[in-house]
Amino acid sequence: MRKDVITIGDAMITFDPSHNGPMRYASSFERKAGGAEFNFAIGCSRLGLSTGWISRLGNDEFGKFIRNFARGEGIDVSRVHLLDDYSTSLNFKEIREDGSGRTFYYRDRSPTEALTESTLDEEPLRHCKLLHITGVFAAIDPDKNIPLLKRAITIAKDHGAAISLDPNIRLKLWSRKQAKEGLTELLPYVDVLLTGEEEADLLFDTHNPDALVQSCKPYGISTVAIKKGEEGATAYQHGEMIQVEAVSPKKVVDTVGAGDGFDAGFVYGLLKGWPLKRTLQFANIIGSMVVSVYGDNEGLPELEDVLVKLGEREFIER
Repeated sequence: MRKDVITIGDAMITFDPSHNGPMRYASSFERKAGGAEFNFAIGCSRLGLSTGWISRLGNDEFGKFIRNFARGEGIDVSRVHLLDDYSTSLNFKEIREDGSGRTFYYRDRSPTEALTESTLDEEPLRHCKLLHITGVFAAIDPDKNIPLLKRAITIAKDHGAAISLDPNIRLKLWSRKQAKEGLTELLPYVDVLLTGEEEADLLFDTHNPDALVQSCKPYGISTVAIKKGEEGATAYQHGEMIQVEAVSPKKVVDTVGAGDGFDAGFVYGLLKGWPLKRTLQFANIIGSMVVSVYGDNEGLPELEDVLVKLGEREFIER
């Protein structure tokens, strides 16, 4: 069966502190699961898209928890394998009172080391409408993962799929120079670029929407969305430039996962053939919903929740 979306990438156990502030003073944590591609897959599945995820996890209790979590969200995990020789990756979050924070990674020898060009199962890539990739997976092992992503992209594109890229640059994983060189190798394959302003600056030396669109054209990138946080979002497609204002949540409690939620919403609109403005509004409001809930993916909404926020469906409390 042809999937709407396939994504490739890592997932980790995320330990969230029991209270806000510097992590050195956090004495207890709650176990959750996270990861850029993992969050994106959850976001897509909750919106009703048929979603598959390709990954590797440790054959340990944490790996089993993550795979079961994804399966419970309706994601096809048949290409997520548990490996005996690896431990599932971890990260610890530090959250400040304004919802901002830092992430501390413990992902040396990521199980995705075993996901290579030779072990890549090509079958799901031949049967998807869109393949979504991010700079996070690329950064874990650029020498291996950039060629792997090129191979996956080539297979998907040869069978009619669109390719979306969120640069999602993590400078704790690779340098600015490595990120620019590695992601630039992928740009000629990309149809949809979903970027933040800082990432656009790093890749193209500009985040001005008009200049960015011009910089993307030589690569053949037809659709560009710029996530601007409190300033809303801008998108370009087929000569049309749209800007929408930010949707302010009642309170920002955790900003992690907002970009992944935006990506899922934008991809949803594209696959449904919506006008650009509606697609951008839909994605923008999902980003706002995510930051009002603690956790990497707990705030990712179901389709009905988003339609209520957009005023297109009535919410009946009781």
